[in-house]
Amino acid sequence: MSAEITTPVDPTPVDPTLVGTTATVAERGGVRVPWRFIGGRAAFYLFTAWAAITINFFLPRMMKGDAVDAYMARSQGQLPPEAEKALRALFGLDKSVPLWQQYFDYWGRLLHGDLGLSISTGMAPVGQAIASALPWTLGLVGVATVISFVVGTVLGAVIGWRRGGRLDALVPITTFMGTVPYFWLGLIFIAIFSTLLGWFPAGHAYEVGVDPGWNTAFVSEVVSHAALPVITIVIASIGGWVLGMRNMMLTVLDEDYITVAQAKGMPNRRVLWRYAARNAVLPQIQSFALALGFIVGGTIVMEMVFSYPGIGLLLLSATNAKDYALMQGIFLVLVLAVLIANILADIAYAILDPRTRQTEA
Repeated sequence: MSAEITTPVDPTPVDPTLVGTTATVAERGGVRVPWRFIGGRAAFYLFTAWAAITINFFLPRMMKGDAVDAYMARSQGQLPPEAEKALRALFGLDKSVPLWQQYFDYWGRLLHGDLGLSISTGMAPVGQAIASALPWTLGLVGVATVISFVVGTVLGAVIGWRRGGRLDALVPITTFMGTVPYFWLGLIFIAIFSTLLGWFPAGHAYEVGVDPGWNTAFVSEVVSHAALPVITIVIASIGGWVLGMRNMMLTVLDEDYITVAQAKGMPNRRVLWRYAARNAVLPQIQSFALALGFIVGGTIVMEMVFSYPGIGLLLLSATNAKDYALMQGIFLVLVLAVLIANILADIAYAILDPRTRQTEA
């Protein structure tokens, strides 16, 4: 007589609403850090950074002319020919040096934090010129991007949850505002809220004569001058977040675990934010990471309209002056910002959605 083989049964009940969802990890009491997934992504982005820096080196040298030629042309013959040779040696553009040697010299300076000198800013270090403009762009475009993402995502989740209701009328309105060019919307807002009503200043970061510093007068000036550009960017970009989140909510709400959660009698608020919105927000994270990365590049047209001293306006000035050292520095900061933002998005995506790291593994 053979003995019967019995399989031990786990007495712990399984919540069917958590099977196959991103809430599963949270319910199990902890989040496992996906080190293998992170390592693979980091290696990929290191290669991408090397390729971007290499292109950043060769691209200006493939263009006609350079910063030294432009500088000598502006001097109108006031500088001797010896000055051109000295400037080329200073900027690493000496044509007598092989290109491969210039490439390795560029990497050597880069690893030591030396981005070169900027002709268009009076021979100031490129790092100093970028550092003076970057905080203005981060404060303006960064705050506007975060506000538009949070408001648009929350609004899109609510509209998707209450599909067919009155809130659906906001979708075509916000989408239409997203099709309006930044500069046109900015000019309209300047005409209405600055010229006609006088509620906000028309441009610049603060009034002339105000001493910069952490004091009430300067902070209030900065906030009042940034209010209109922030409102313009939020209104022009919120439509994409609303539409994307609403469409994902409509897809998620048809899943079985949403039906089971509602059948169990869970409160609608918990089903909305714990299950539906948590899964629907995943594609938004990648888009938000890209938006955060491009914050560093700023909104050139918007900074031109409001005469805002950000990194976008600095890039435009460098391009007009053929200041390749400054252009390379700005492009480098932009590339690194995008790569770092995408790495953080991949990590957040892998933590929120275990299926991602399982697929990568």
